[in-house]
Amino acid sequence: MKTHSTFYGSVRRLLSAAFLLPFIFTTFTAAAQNKPIKNIVLVHGAFVDGSGWRGVYDILVKKGYHVAIAQIPLTSLKDDVEATNRIIAKQDGPVILVGHSWGGAVISEAGLNAKVAGLVFVAAFALDKGENCIQWLGSVPAIPESGILPPDEKGFVYYDKAKFHNGFGADLSLAESDFMFASQKPIFAQCFADKVADGAWKTKPSYGIVALNDKTLQPELERQLYQRAKAKIIEIRSSHVAFLSHPAEVAKVIVDAASNN
Repeated sequence: MKTHSTFYGSVRRLLSAAFLLPFIFTTFTAAAQNKPIKNIVLVHGAFVDGSGWRGVYDILVKKGYHVAIAQIPLTSLKDDVEATNRIIAKQDGPVILVGHSWGGAVISEAGLNAKVAGLVFVAAFALDKGENCIQWLGSVPAIPESGILPPDEKGFVYYDKAKFHNGFGADLSLAESDFMFASQKPIFAQCFADKVADGAWKTKPSYGIVALNDKTLQPELERQLYQRAKAKIIEIRSSHVAFLSHPAEVAKVIVDAASNN
């Protein structure tokens, strides 16, 4: 009897384990899916480079995130998307992809990458299939303070020195603004005419930051694009360079995106 009792006890334990296994697996899988994303890729816009993300980078790294910054060439949408995808490919897991201004057009397409779990647009274009920046810029009144110049003889677009502070970064110190002007990275004019292959926001959760005091890209245009993308919209009282002047607020949005995807 003792042998039978031991045998049946072992069977009961095995059956219990087999019964519980699906629940244990489901719980484990759910926990894995809800685990916050730790890889962040930041994409700059026109007239700046990746170093402008330093404030946001420092905050995110202190919170334990792995942050990579794409230095895009600003020579074509194709080139910029490829440069971004090279950085995404080096990440060891899911990625939150963040783009500022023209960088929004870039992440609209680069976000199709299977590793991208979510998108954050910072005072940015959020484009759909076959769209370009020119058509959206032409859909709203010009901003008098904007200093985007016509292309030069080589086809590159610069930002006017006389309008740089008020038009681009009015909430920065004049000294910081002057340095940004001196180190600005021009964009090839054709970029603004290049059409996006598809809008990643149609299949990826998205967040959109509206820079309420933006004098380069119309805040109402930003809001319109984000609403179409069904993005969670956050308003920040900042100039066009919200990532520079309000890094803590921008970083918070990125953390929210990483925690809720």
